[in-house]
Amino acid sequence: MKLTKKSHACIRLEKDGRTLVIDPGAFSEEDAAVGADAILVTHEHMDHFSEDRLRAGMEANPGAEIWTLASVAEQISAAFPGRVHTVGHGDTFTAAGFDVQVHGELHAVIHPDIPRITNVGFLIDGGKVFHPGDALTVPGRAVETLMLPVMAPWNKISEVIDYVREVRPQRAYDIHDALLTDLARPIYDNQVGALGGAEHLRLTPGASAEV
Repeated sequence: MKLTKKSHACIRLEKDGRTLVIDPGAFSEEDAAVGADAILVTHEHMDHFSEDRLRAGMEANPGAEIWTLASVAEQISAAFPGRVHTVGHGDTFTAAGFDVQVHGELHAVIHPDIPRITNVGFLIDGGKVFHPGDALTVPGRAVETLMLPVMAPWNKISEVIDYVREVRPQRAYDIHDALLTDLARPIYDNQVGALGGAEHLRLTPGASAEV
């Protein structure tokens, strides 16, 4: 499986000539979803869900479909009749040849005064890749590659390190990093790498790796 990092929280997975895109949001490239056969969206925040990015992908491939939670589906299903599927915690489905399990229900706490929204994570091909969206969800099964939300208004580095320790992946790739400055990256690299207990890796936007 080929993993390509797009800006911020968006990734592309390619296998057997088909492409799955997760979280093409407003911080990602305008064409982040173009070429996708299937698109997954973890929650409604604009850095993960951009109707413009979704529309570009869906119009480029009339056979493309979207899987997402109800709060996003209700905003876009009318624009793409029959092509948007609502999923929630515990659901399983196949999208573009990828087996997907849905884990989690709520976004991480930003502040007690801010109501929590829904959020789901997607476990791909039995644990090859796990993208948790904006939560530190532990899927409860082995994970080879964890997409790690490394820096967000709702987390701190000790929580990121403990999350890697709890999931116990073979490797963790940074996502949710658009707000992380170049000055801070070596600090995160060193601390997460030294303390997380898993291989810690980072891809620049547009770069790829085999997983």
